[in-house]
Amino acid sequence: IGANIAEAHRGQSTADFATKMCVALKEASETAYWLKLLYRTDYLTQSQFQSLDADLQELLRLLTSICKTTNNL
Repeated sequence: IGANIAEAHRGQSTADFATKMCVALKEASETAYWLKLLYRTDYLTQSQFQSLDADLQELLRLLTSICKTTNNL
């Protein structure tokens, strides 16, 4: 996720920035899947999962907003 965001900041155009940020959003969505899997298979405690998931949900909201905004330009 972070690598895609860093790459977006060096995008060659607004479209390139938007594309890379939307890839970061997809990666964050995939991360949500893996976090749930780790929790359901007891690799994460409930408190670990809740903490990580709260951070991830905030990141998903931010990336969603960025993707919507840049795709409407």
